[in-house]
Amino acid sequence: MKKETTRTELPLNRILGGDCIEVMRALPAESVDLIFADPPYNLQLRGELHRPDNSRVDAVDDAWDQFDSFRAYDDFTREWLAAARRLLKPDGAIWVIGSYHNIFRLGAELQNQGFWILNDVIWRKSNPMPNFRGKRFTNAHETLIWASKSENSRYTFNYEALKALNEGVQMRSDWVIPICTGSERLKNERGEKAHPTQKPEALLHRILIGTTNPGDVVLDPFFGTGTTGAVARMLGRNYVGIEREAEYREIAERRLEKVRPLPADVLEVSTSKRAEPRVPFGQLVERGLLRPGEELYSLGNRFRAKVRADGTLVGKDVKGSIHKVGAQLEGAPSCNGWTYWHFKRDGKLVPIDMLRQQIRAEMSGARPN
Repeated sequence: MKKETTRTELPLNRILGGDCIEVMRALPAESVDLIFADPPYNLQLRGELHRPDNSRVDAVDDAWDQFDSFRAYDDFTREWLAAARRLLKPDGAIWVIGSYHNIFRLGAELQNQGFWILNDVIWRKSNPMPNFRGKRFTNAHETLIWASKSENSRYTFNYEALKALNEGVQMRSDWVIPICTGSERLKNERGEKAHPTQKPEALLHRILIGTTNPGDVVLDPFFGTGTTGAVARMLGRNYVGIEREAEYREIAERRLEKVRPLPADVLEVSTSKRAEPRVPFGQLVERGLLRPGEELYSLGNRFRAKVRADGTLVGKDVKGSIHKVGAQLEGAPSCNGWTYWHFKRDGKLVPIDMLRQQIRAEMSGARPN
């Protein structure tokens, strides 16, 4: 009798303990939409760091950030990235963040493994830690690399949502966001910083709004104190966290228990017009929303044209699509016929785009605005 094999299910909204490479290898392939990774920086610190007043700087000197050599770090990077890539869906993407100590090594390995780099983003810290020794520039930024699983991946990019976040201006690749301070900075039972490199929630908010959708699965293989999970939970995304250190897992669990997901109606984001379903003008005629022979009026009511049965228009010495006729009447190289042409209802001129939106709303099961 053939033994049945059970399919491993992805443990959604949980923190998994253990080595991230081993844990990722045990998870189902092509099950994750996005990965956010904040791996060890391999800072290569030599002794303690002190301020001018001789007080000790709480720097990253934990065992998890220490490697015997660059080769050892590169081996680790190659293994965890390979395990991560296996988990990504074909149209998935990854974000990695690091400092000058490791980001270039990460970028090279991403390309070696077939990831397709989409952007590098500079996170400029508005309140960076000063350079206490005065021998280098103040290190005021970290670098993020955003890459799709492959060159042909149809990755998520909510362009209009990011533009809306930026007051209607296209989002740039340099982000000014402060590091964690005040109440956002988590403390352990000893009153010390719970994690030396805790990331601000604002950073993850921008990443998840811009490159995921509600219901997507976000994996963080270096979960730490749970910033990725907290923002994912708030924004209606699923998360899977992997964290080796028990103390960090406990802090993250307590943090996540306090997070309340936002209502579904506020999670919808602005979308591009190009992402909306295509509705040909002829469909308005087929549906009887406009009748053959009905007159349309130009923007400003300067020109008129009649609707034909095949979904084209005929005007003064011109015929063709709503766009072509509008352009020729105006003597312009192009014309958006949807906003140019209007129909009459109850003595008022209404843009034909209202009828297109009505059909789109029916297609999506929503009510038109």
